[in-house]
Amino acid sequence: MISKDTINRIFETARIEEVVGEFVSLKKRGVNLLGRCPFHNEKTPSFTVSPAKGIYKCFGCGKAGNSVNFIMEHEHYTYPEALRYLAKKYNIEVDEDFNKTEDIENENAKESLYIISSFAAKYFHENLLNNDEGKAIGLTYFRERGFTDATIQKFQLGYSLTEWGSFTDEALKNGYKIEFLEKTGLTIVNESKKQYDRFRGRVMFPIHNLSGRVIGFGGRIIKTDPKSPKYVNSPQSDIYNKSTILYGAYQAKKAIINLNTCYLVEGYTDVISLHQSGVENVVASSGTSLTIEQIRLIGRYSKNITVLYDADPAGIKASLRGIDLILEEGLNVKVVLFPEGEDPDSYSKKVSATELKEYLTKNAVDFILFKTNLLLEDTKGDPVAKATLIKDIIATIAKIPDPIIRSTYIKECSSLMEVSETVLIAELNKLRRKVKDKEDYDSSIVREDEKPHVPQPQVITHSSEPQEKDIIRLLINYGAMELVLMNPDFQNDDVDIEIAKEEYLRISVAQFIADEINNNKDFLRFENQLYEIILEEFNTNLSENIIPNEQYFLQHVNPDIAQLTADLVTLPYELSENWKTQHKIDVVTEDMLMMEAVISAINNLKMKKVVALIDEKFKRLNDVHTEEERNTLLEEVMQLINLKTVISEALGIVVVR
Repeated sequence: MISKDTINRIFETARIEEVVGEFVSLKKRGVNLLGRCPFHNEKTPSFTVSPAKGIYKCFGCGKAGNSVNFIMEHEHYTYPEALRYLAKKYNIEVDEDFNKTEDIENENAKESLYIISSFAAKYFHENLLNNDEGKAIGLTYFRERGFTDATIQKFQLGYSLTEWGSFTDEALKNGYKIEFLEKTGLTIVNESKKQYDRFRGRVMFPIHNLSGRVIGFGGRIIKTDPKSPKYVNSPQSDIYNKSTILYGAYQAKKAIINLNTCYLVEGYTDVISLHQSGVENVVASSGTSLTIEQIRLIGRYSKNITVLYDADPAGIKASLRGIDLILEEGLNVKVVLFPEGEDPDSYSKKVSATELKEYLTKNAVDFILFKTNLLLEDTKGDPVAKATLIKDIIATIAKIPDPIIRSTYIKECSSLMEVSETVLIAELNKLRRKVKDKEDYDSSIVREDEKPHVPQPQVITHSSEPQEKDIIRLLINYGAMELVLMNPDFQNDDVDIEIAKEEYLRISVAQFIADEINNNKDFLRFENQLYEIILEEFNTNLSENIIPNEQYFLQHVNPDIAQLTADLVTLPYELSENWKTQHKIDVVTEDMLMMEAVISAINNLKMKKVVALIDEKFKRLNDVHTEEERNTLLEEVMQLINLKTVISEALGIVVVR
């Protein structure tokens, strides 16, 4: 267990804008920062980061929290894992209450996979640098590719020995369990229970997640062997999902954010060579078809993607459909075509870093115009082929969600293909209608295993959760604010003389609410357990004359409380100072009417409880067996109705029931 002092140091040191900025492209907006939410797919940014409060909040999906919550949510870490991640980021030594040499068997299964993957990366890297076979084969290969020591270190490149079980034996000798070695895919266990290494005689490319932890590997064979594939990748595991990962994303994310564009290549060595030449905003799909998840991953950092191609027409045409997916996600796509016989890896070695960057900038062509020109060459003198091309190009344009961008492309393609805009627009509209009709049809289909929806009578519940939440919101946001009350005992000779001297009483919002709730504890008992915990923490602190503030709860050891607090202290809009400074308008805000807000919140909770009690007692009338019981219940109902009338008058509402 991580010590409280360490947790406090982590919260005090971690800067929310730096933590979130590792994963999301943020732009300044007033005192806050704004970006596209990493937790749901959105076109318009609604994800807000408040450096002053140390929190984030998405007004689209509702996710909110502090730095620890963000890492937990984004990386699917446990609370201790998130704390350790931030401690490592900020070079904070972690003090733990248990023995640090505790056996790895006590760690959870997912953490075990991370630890084994990290061990494997170090083992393969060590083989490359210090093992005779590794140096003769692996290091020689990387040297021939022109990779420097710094580059090899940066990407943790390695080598797996040709022996059947060299890695597995070493891992077992170091105490790692065979079940976890098999789950990572590093070790294969066949039907006869024989254990052997998956990556034998291959140079190794570790694959990192966005926080820099090794989650899988790609291995390239060096010796020519027709029976063995050129590349072997780690299989799917609890920590590695190839459809959601891009090679080099960890090393590239900062550069992508800073330069607001991402270069997309095919292979590991393309990424590494470009990095070595100073082009760091580059990732690879690692030879697999581009997925929606990978596109959205890039979209977190930039809306601009440039695809780098070698001069192979067949390869380019095969990948065009995948790029349509990028357009469909609302991203901007350009294409750079390298000279014949060159690819990103080879070309980066032939020219200087400056020449490479200039080439990438000058030769970036809009994707749709590139596709149009590329395919037009195959239609010369063939009207039918040209008609097919036109439909293909319009199908691509139809995937773009922005109507203005679609219109611009229609105009450009009309000129290129010598077809009137009217014809192209008609075809575009036909395609978009067809897609919409299909979506409407799909949404209307009832599968055989689905029961038809039968409208159910609306059940009116008397949950007081919204009213409880409002009270907790006031406590956290305004607990220390002072309320000034008229003293009912002013100049009353029958009470303590000191009390009677004061015409006004001063009390904190927290104390006022706590007194009201505690004086009616059975009646105003909270239903939501999380709200009840927060209320009890206020009671405990108030007994020691301490009023916990928002930071107390934002840094709470219970991540659910921290996340709730971030949600309650964040507003979607900020009041501009221009109202006061330029327009001379004083806008009334909630804190100016705090007494009314507090009393209203408490009365709303009372009203909800009273209405629930009235309904409960009316239902009990059906079950009574004696006239005496019935009269007693009716008397209680009348008392509650009278109380409801009093509360309604206080709230200024009309009683209709």
